[in-house]
Amino acid sequence: MSIVKKILIADDEPDILEIIQFNLQKEGYEVYTAKNGDEALDQARKYQPDLIILDIMMPGKNGIDVCNILRMLPAFKETLIIFLSALSDEGTEIRGLETGADDYITKPVSPKVLTSKVNALFRRLNKDGNDLLQLGDLKIDREKYIINYQDNDIILARKEFELLALLASKPGKVFLRNEILNQVWGTEVIVGDRTIDVHIRKIRQKLDLDCITTVKGVGYKFEL
Repeated sequence: MSIVKKILIADDEPDILEIIQFNLQKEGYEVYTAKNGDEALDQARKYQPDLIILDIMMPGKNGIDVCNILRMLPAFKETLIIFLSALSDEGTEIRGLETGADDYITKPVSPKVLTSKVNALFRRLNKDGNDLLQLGDLKIDREKYIINYQDNDIILARKEFELLALLASKPGKVFLRNEILNQVWGTEVIVGDRTIDVHIRKIRQKLDLDCITTVKGVGYKFEL
């Protein structure tokens, strides 16, 4: 018997909350809602959702504030987070991704497309990855989502972890940008090249290790 996934939606527009909630419930998800950032934090702590969909422009704490707070709490280190926002400028999207969001979707979006993106995230989450990669002093536990370098644990957001694990799975291999997008974000999720660049930059900063090489105009490779 499969466990029902829990989703929290935070948006200050009642119509959007109702439509998204209805469509996700049709897919079999257990859905909770919040009308502002503070309520989103309360609901997240109360229900411990598997996925949180956050609007950015909300009363009180905005979506980016909420994401930042959640990512600092151990209980939400691996929680999937999607931004759903009317803000489509590049700067806001990069800020959203840099806070540790797994995806950034701009409004308007059809309920069908949003639902397919949610399903795609959960499918990738459920893929079997119960193996340990060890490259020198770097250990990548793909079952527990743990990075350890020289006996120090390093916390990465989920997409950062999946991207590093992909590159490290075949040291020296140049992964093309399209290949990275398909394997980490999936074919159902539409993201731009800058999404990869943002995540690579965050991985380099957090690891403080020169192990990812940019192959200009082609992609990236892992070398240690």
